[in-house]
Amino acid sequence: MIVFRRFRVLVLTVFLVACSVHVVIDLLPRLEGREAGASGSGPQQTSAACACPRGPAEESRGWAAWPNKHTLRLLQDFSNNLTSHSREKTAEAPSRLAIQSQKQNQRPRPDGHERRAGAKETTAFSRKAAAKGSRLHALFEHPLYQRPLPTLTEEDTLFNVNTDIRFDPKAAENHEWHGQEKDGGDYAPTGDFSPDSYPNWLRFHIGINRYELYSRHNPVIDAMLKDLVSQKITSVAMKSGGTQLKLIMTFQNYGQALFKPMKQTREQETPPDFFYFSDFERHNAEIAAYHLDRVLDFRRVPPVAGRLVNMTKEIRDVTRDKKLWKTFFISPANNICFYGECSYYCSTEHALCGKPDQIEGSLAAFLPDLALAKRKTWRNPWRRSYHKRKKAEWEVDPDYCEEVKQTPPYDSGTRLLDIMDMTIFDFLMGNMDRHHYETFEKFGNETFIIHLDNGRGFGKHSHDEVSILAPLSQCCRVKKSTHLRLQLLAKEEYKLSALMEESLQKDSLAPILIQPHLEAMDRRLRLVLQVLADCIEKEGYSSVVEDDLFSESKDMHLAPRR
Repeated sequence: MIVFRRFRVLVLTVFLVACSVHVVIDLLPRLEGREAGASGSGPQQTSAACACPRGPAEESRGWAAWPNKHTLRLLQDFSNNLTSHSREKTAEAPSRLAIQSQKQNQRPRPDGHERRAGAKETTAFSRKAAAKGSRLHALFEHPLYQRPLPTLTEEDTLFNVNTDIRFDPKAAENHEWHGQEKDGGDYAPTGDFSPDSYPNWLRFHIGINRYELYSRHNPVIDAMLKDLVSQKITSVAMKSGGTQLKLIMTFQNYGQALFKPMKQTREQETPPDFFYFSDFERHNAEIAAYHLDRVLDFRRVPPVAGRLVNMTKEIRDVTRDKKLWKTFFISPANNICFYGECSYYCSTEHALCGKPDQIEGSLAAFLPDLALAKRKTWRNPWRRSYHKRKKAEWEVDPDYCEEVKQTPPYDSGTRLLDIMDMTIFDFLMGNMDRHHYETFEKFGNETFIIHLDNGRGFGKHSHDEVSILAPLSQCCRVKKSTHLRLQLLAKEEYKLSALMEESLQKDSLAPILIQPHLEAMDRRLRLVLQVLADCIEKEGYSSVVEDDLFSESKDMHLAPRR
């Protein structure tokens, strides 16, 4: 009996000790957080005291401590200052948020950027070369790249800024974000609420109009590209939908970007047995697509920049997405890896691994929130079947374009000509994955096409997929401005490959494309011009080339199409 009682006492004692240990483990991270907060800049002092990098094994010890909670609220609803046509259609407008104007101070780059010191020098060299008269600088000084836009009215701008009303950070309903100033002093209140003091991502949104995402010489775009590379990442979450892993990253200035991690090296080509719909999405293709779009003077791709990301500090430690967080692991080579959740290539066998925890990726700037500027999604008339055996209608009907030209919105305006621009853009990249496109709803059918999701371009430099040019060869239509620019880029002094090489040197991950991909663009450009030459010979110049160079016309997009 006595032995039994002693056994019960022993069991009870062990139970109490176990409970005490669990309580201490749960309270320890919170106590450490309070001690860090009480010591002011405790984390910064710690990192300053020991500048030696931690290995993956040491990083993994902190995995049990869940990241501190911070707000993910988007400060993109600046309804007190912007009048949006799309918001007038909304029955219940989003609640008013405020945006605090903030001055950005210089701060050190994330770990791993020391390896990109050579890229910095290259960027500085490129800027000096442009100032001295580089090919890219000469191109943008050409008359074809100096055409003015029609006079913009309130109906032609996506947002109308009322400068008489200032943004007031105290008007925000959620005051939690003010507390984040403790973690970084880069954005302290200044008292200046003029539009020039807005974050660069917001100034980019305000500059969108009926004819372009951004103007040719807008300094905000270069500043925004720098923000994509240098801004502190405060939140990461997986993007829903899509076939492959993409991450939504939120920055300290409340801007957002879509992150596509590196899956292939620059030398790898798409395997010959891969279907176009199962191909990898390449981060360098997204970067190169933005620069190609700019060289072609379309300006329909949102700004994209390459960035070397610390997977531990800038993804795992700041994410609130438990599904993403659980997929992190350390590989046998002692590298940090993760795979997330998606339809394709999200498994341990296809994990994304750093070296040891650094990974390249592309960051594409977000467009305005759909609550403020609705976008309409259109099915591409020349969409592929996305089937292993079936073919689309346009692949079997040579007169398919005649049917398209009788269908709105392709029966009037410039939408069909914009499809031709997109076709040329995709062919130069080798992108077969253009199933849909988007436009801003406010501008109706008289606006440009947004060139989104270009990750499946630049997959094969040794093969030219001529079927991408089917819309151009079937319709035999092109804008005069596009035709003249293509002819210009085929000249030796404005060689497309040389211009792209120079433009891509400005990116922090340069080189972005290997030489065979650059040479493939020159070869494909000649094929595009040959298709147009055949069309002109068959139907006549005036029937093929649509004159859009009447800059004195008030509205270019309302001009009738022959």
